[in-house]
Amino acid sequence: MPRDASDLAHRLAREAEAVCRHYLSHGRREGRYWLVGDVRNTPGRSMFVRLKGPESGRGAAGKWTDAATGEHGDLLDIIRESCGLLEFRDVADEARRFLSMPRTDTDPAPKATRSPIQTGSPEAARRLFAMSQPIGRTLVEAYLRNRGITALHEAGALRFHPRCYYRPDENAPTETWPAMIARVSDLGGRITGAHRTWLDPSGRGKAPIDTPRRAMGDLLGNAVRFGVANDVLAAGEGIETMLSLRCVLPTLPMVAALSANHLAALLLPLTLRRLYIARDVDLAGDAAVTSLTERAEAVGIETLTLSPRLDDFNEDLRTLGIDELRAALRIQLAPQDVIRFMLWVTAETG
Repeated sequence: MPRDASDLAHRLAREAEAVCRHYLSHGRREGRYWLVGDVRNTPGRSMFVRLKGPESGRGAAGKWTDAATGEHGDLLDIIRESCGLLEFRDVADEARRFLSMPRTDTDPAPKATRSPIQTGSPEAARRLFAMSQPIGRTLVEAYLRNRGITALHEAGALRFHPRCYYRPDENAPTETWPAMIARVSDLGGRITGAHRTWLDPSGRGKAPIDTPRRAMGDLLGNAVRFGVANDVLAAGEGIETMLSLRCVLPTLPMVAALSANHLAALLLPLTLRRLYIARDVDLAGDAAVTSLTERAEAVGIETLTLSPRLDDFNEDLRTLGIDELRAALRIQLAPQDVIRFMLWVTAETG
């Protein structure tokens, strides 16, 4: 934690109850703790903030844990999440503003500091991704394991949100479900959108809702990116499809365009010399392969199609196993790419 952040966190911890009354106004004090639903000030009792204790170490004042999700942090995290702030500079400014304010035991909830943003916009996508957490030891890992994806490489484009909003339609109440959040970015790496996969809390599959997958932001031409492409790239539709391929080809840069139409319109790096297109076995998938192949070859990019034995490569991985998937891919790759991207995997796994 930067020195300024550490100093601010310690100063806030000395007034932990005042911070909670101000930013977690839907909670209440019980003994040495402040109880509330979550760090975003939702009513409930699953999150508890320690109000008294040492400045650092075990039992420090200002530290909090959400028993429902395993999330934890300090009072700066509470300010960031409850106010919807993205940059540390803005969090620090809000903390300093709070510390200079006169306070009473009945402080009102803070005025909203997040600027108005349009629902489904790129800015909304950036905020959602920023408010999510890395996927390590989360429900996302459990979900992917149940899809046969046990080896994750350069998966920073994926995050976990324990309570992501879901609204079936305009007339229905808003629900919250855990979700895998995928970052959609352009060729320069700038976030342009996000893709949400709502998950069943068991981790065994998607949430039991009508549309468990939704995207937001600017998607056309952009994609969820795994690795940085230079001269060789693999592109396909689904996130799980491309993660399945990365179980066998972990160093081959890949992108998931999220749909057949968006795959057909994918923007390609100027340095690209060879493109692999992971085909989904349906009419829309075939049309996307044809369209992208024509566009790529028109600018001198060699194009090869990777075809699954079943409907898609995730089904191949789950049904046939990683050894058969590896053998099937080996004969579809250019010989130089077998040496470059596959041989070390074969040596490691036997």
